Amino acid sequence: MKNRIVYAILAAAFMVLTVAPASSAVDLADVGYIDQAAIGSLPAFQSANAQLQSYQDQLKAQFESQLKNLHTDADKQRVSMQFDQEFTDKKNEVLGPLYQRAQLAIAQAASNHNLSIVVDKRVVVYGGVDISREVIGLLNSNAAIAPPSSTPPTSEIGFVDQTVLDDLPKVKDASDQLTKFTATERDSLRSKYQAAKTDADRKAVADEYQKAVSDKQDQLLKPLVDQTKSVTADVAKKKNLLLVIDRGDVIYGGTDITKDVQDALSK
Repeated sequence: MKNRIVYAILAAAFMVLTVAPASSAVDLADVGYIDQAAIGSLPAFQSANAQLQSYQDQLKAQFESQLKNLHTDADKQRVSMQFDQEFTDKKNEVLGPLYQRAQLAIAQAASNHNLSIVVDKRVVVYGGVDISREVIGLLNSNAAIAPPSSTPPTSEIGFVDQTVLDDLPKVKDASDQLTKFTATERDSLRSKYQAAKTDADRKAVADEYQKAVSDKQDQLLKPLVDQTKSVTADVAKKKNLLLVIDRGDVIYGGTDITKDVQDALSK
């Protein structure tokens, strides 16, 4: 939650189109996509999510009951972490087998079509091979899904895990500075906002706050975004990649260049 702004801004740096080889129109035929929303709406997933929601409601009631008897922030944090871990464990127990079966189905369908990468449907505007129906058919069958006999072929689509880059010291420092500035600016304008007499005056104060934060954001994060774009493009060109997307949009396969970008940004 703390670095959501950084995530959002740096994400733009990873949809990096590189200088594509002349054969790109042909090479992109090995890109597949699936409709994750359709898979998530399957009865097995719906039932699992309903079970998790019920369990989460029970945990929340227990947590709120215990919270009434706690007096220190340390105790509250300890109990909160305990309940978070319990929910995570339950989530892994309930959804883990379904996710594993889904991954096997996607890998099997991708192998059948010799796809080097499978992405989420929402990032595809044109082209690619839709394997959604095939994956759903495998998931709905009662048969065990065997892993494919071969790994995906080398992909000319690369990806970067932005959450890894967010842990770089320079990014964390910029994020911390922006967080502190935002809090200070909010405090400094609070009295001015409360003293405003009209909606127009209050809007003017809110606009002043938004502009100050936006300007500071540009000052702290734009250089990082520009550097990330440049470094990612350089790495992509060296590896002859057609384009680079965010790790969150990759479901299977692809070429991971996170470490290369991370190392270059750390210099």
